[in-house]
Amino acid sequence: MIQLNLNDTFNKELPADPVRENYRRQVHQACFSYVTPRVPSKPVIMHVSDEMLSAIGLDPQDRMDPDFAPIFSGAKLIAGTEPYAMCYGGHQFGHWAGQLGDGRAINLGEVVHEGQRWALQLKGAGETPYARSADGLAVLRSSIREHLCSEAMFHLGVPTTRSLSVMLTGDQVMRDMLYDGNAAYEKGAVVCRVAPSFIRFGNFQIFSARSDETNLRLLTDYTIRHFYPHLEPDKKEGYVQFFSEVVSRTLDMVIDWQRVGFVHGVMNTDNMSILGLTIDYGPYGWLEGYEPDWTPNTTDKNTKRYQYGNQPGIALWNLTQLANAIFPLVNDQVALQSILDEYKNQFFIKYAAMMRRKLGLNKEESSDVQLIADLENNLQSMETDMTIFYRQLGQLEIGSSFEQFIRLIDKAFYQPSLLDDGVQKIGKPGLITIWSD
Repeated sequence: MIQLNLNDTFNKELPADPVRENYRRQVHQACFSYVTPRVPSKPVIMHVSDEMLSAIGLDPQDRMDPDFAPIFSGAKLIAGTEPYAMCYGGHQFGHWAGQLGDGRAINLGEVVHEGQRWALQLKGAGETPYARSADGLAVLRSSIREHLCSEAMFHLGVPTTRSLSVMLTGDQVMRDMLYDGNAAYEKGAVVCRVAPSFIRFGNFQIFSARSDETNLRLLTDYTIRHFYPHLEPDKKEGYVQFFSEVVSRTLDMVIDWQRVGFVHGVMNTDNMSILGLTIDYGPYGWLEGYEPDWTPNTTDKNTKRYQYGNQPGIALWNLTQLANAIFPLVNDQVALQSILDEYKNQFFIKYAAMMRRKLGLNKEESSDVQLIADLENNLQSMETDMTIFYRQLGQLEIGSSFEQFIRLIDKAFYQPSLLDDGVQKIGKPGLITIWSD
């Protein structure tokens, strides 16, 4: 029997949508709507993370429990829980989109284990009042991508939501995979996402946009109480410090994205975690060649708003929208703006520190900033695989010649034959100082 230490707070302490019927609608003066997950035809376990089983207080043997697949696919409710979908708004591609909400995500409940709170959320478990014109379902292809990337990012040291399991539903789901008008049926799936909370910037924005200061305050105080407990809720000073810490966490997350070459692809404000976690793995991707203007999002191919090189700036833009959202609680533009300005200063400091670690530089030098800029320019002088380059660079011995360096990183070039004398002269002045320190 699946036994979890349930301790729901979001749907106990915050206002609920009084309407229980599951139909598309605008939801006002509520943080969530109660929703019962769709029952899949034939749930089958594809993969379960033993690490996350342990994190929520289960044992690897629990995956064999006859209730495991039904519970974590949505076919059976955990006793004592009331699943729900969150209400939030957001800016999508820079434009206010109004109410959005969990269109295909349903929160099963919250678990506390060893002092850590975990919210369990099913993605692809059916329609909600926020589904708009979508079917609320997910396919195996995208579910596996989210399941694997969530866990990979965590072990790469990147703040992220986690993933417990991915299940086949036994249903067929229609999708236009290439967005070319040729839709086809794919295998349906449900992934169980796990995080301390799935609250986003958009949860605050929707109340601010509707001038609902009462619920904006309730949500902010709830967030501080449970996830920033060292701060004081219901006071201007607490709200300002709360915003400052969200800014710091968001910056640290984006620095880690840049470190590993991760491109989120859809940095809308409704896809930004209030805890500074990577959330919503949609059309994400990883840099291969070092291309700052690359994005994995085909719908963003023209403007490239969410390209790799733009991510730090977009994070600041999104944080500005959050500042606007909580402004009614603070009523101090100078305080909020100073925090946003500090983001800019801290970005350059933290980015340079991250790059020094990648390059193996043990002490800070005034010339480091120019060195990093030269290196990044050099990586673009010919098509170079970013990850392979840094892996090979880590094998370089102190005192190596430039020729030895070139031979070592040869496999990072897509077309090594293009590495002629002209290209080498571009790279030589900047790169040679990396190991001559």
